[in-house]
Amino acid sequence: MASSLIVDHKESGVEIALLKDQKLVEFHKENTEINYHVGDVYLGRIRKFSPGINAAFVDIGYGKDAFLHYHDLGPQVLTYIKYVNGVIDGSITSPDIGKFSREKSTDKNGKIDVVLKKEVRLLVQVSKEPISTKGARITAEITFAGRYLVLVPFSNRISVSSRVRNKEEKDRLVRLMKSIKPKNFGVIVRTVAQEVKAADLDADLKSLVEKWNTCFNSIKNFTYGQKVVGEMDKVSAYLRDMLTPSFNQIVVNDKSIKEELTDYLGKIAKGKEKIVKYYDGQMPIFDKYKVESQVKQSFGKTVMMKSGAYLVIEHTEALHVIDVNSGATSRKKEDGESNALRVNLESAEEVARQLRLRDMGGIIVVDFIDMRQDKNRKQLYGKMKELLKKEKVKHSVLPLSRFGLMQITRERVRPVMNIDTTEVCPSCNGKGKVETSSIVATDHIFNSLRELVTKKPSENITIVVHPFLESYLNKGFPSMAFKWRLKLKKSFNVKSADSNELLEYYFVNKKGEALE
Repeated sequence: MASSLIVDHKESGVEIALLKDQKLVEFHKENTEINYHVGDVYLGRIRKFSPGINAAFVDIGYGKDAFLHYHDLGPQVLTYIKYVNGVIDGSITSPDIGKFSREKSTDKNGKIDVVLKKEVRLLVQVSKEPISTKGARITAEITFAGRYLVLVPFSNRISVSSRVRNKEEKDRLVRLMKSIKPKNFGVIVRTVAQEVKAADLDADLKSLVEKWNTCFNSIKNFTYGQKVVGEMDKVSAYLRDMLTPSFNQIVVNDKSIKEELTDYLGKIAKGKEKIVKYYDGQMPIFDKYKVESQVKQSFGKTVMMKSGAYLVIEHTEALHVIDVNSGATSRKKEDGESNALRVNLESAEEVARQLRLRDMGGIIVVDFIDMRQDKNRKQLYGKMKELLKKEKVKHSVLPLSRFGLMQITRERVRPVMNIDTTEVCPSCNGKGKVETSSIVATDHIFNSLRELVTKKPSENITIVVHPFLESYLNKGFPSMAFKWRLKLKKSFNVKSADSNELLEYYFVNKKGEALE
């Protein structure tokens, strides 16, 4: 499956689209006005405690204090405090922690207001970006992620990803880490490190140790709320975590980003630099690679599927509800149960795609079409679990309830991706909004037409639309209307009506009578 990364640089930030076989599967936005990023390290101070929930609120330099739970302190929090104080007062003059004496590990079931004191200086890392009215969630257990390794200061533990199944390879990686890692640093070996040469792993480790050195230099000249070490930009971080041999092109419309990505790829995947291409065409890059239309189709309240079935997606602060509708998918040869299973299995694939695409987190409730047979319900549950195996974030799936509801929980580290798919209405000069994007209007017309043809195959059908849409459907050869006739194996007419609103349409028969 070929993968392409399309990067659109704008004044407001960067938008990143991952296409697999030209289909949009992930979409990310990096807003240059937002200061928080997961992975950023700050020097903060304890502002107040909340003993009832065993947590503290930490000032990291922004309007809303960050949230630190006791379980996010990590066992070496006292060691970090001792180190930070030593760097600030000048008693520690080198970033080398090989001979640094660690403090006693904290109790797993302790109290945060006993372990920490108010106004104490603390090194923290953002683990979840601010969501709605909540501040960022932070951890005092600092880690630095690289392409192959994750570095953990003040630890001597070496662990290998559980996805590395081969025992010989796992033993090789452990032996190698023991021989090259500095003292007082722990290492987590990532899945992509399998079969990687020792020289590449050593280079990755050295770059992570250099990050720790940067951390030391920043603390020396500290001010509260300063960013000590920033996570790399989102495009590079994405490549670091997601780059696989299936990537065949990375297209970007900014020369400086293109150069940065070329240099970065040269470090993490030699030979891959050639896949980075600079785009300078007149057409917007997302239009050129058909990303914009897919974004419009995928982020609306209603998401259509090829069969004619569709999802209705609603968001609240803590809950996402997805309703599965069969639409125009019934087949004469299928009974109700078979039709429901087919639609549900197709919908499961789209639900899994939507979770990843919108980065939906928290609790997700999916209302599938009711099925009576247990074997079909189990098949759907197994399908969803299989689809979500590829997820990078923590998640869990529960079997269908007696009401046909499936509950999914998915780790939430960023606000859900929310894209406005409405457009300014040309009929009212921007005083209102078009409820349904013009990009997907033709999809709605086609699905309605298909349903009508299925129900009334012998009917003489004419589609009545606004003159703009009539011209769009009939223009060129082969026109869109011509393609529809071939797909449906049905003849129909398209006529315009000046009285129609821009996206209004309806069907009439030979006598001019309206068809529902």
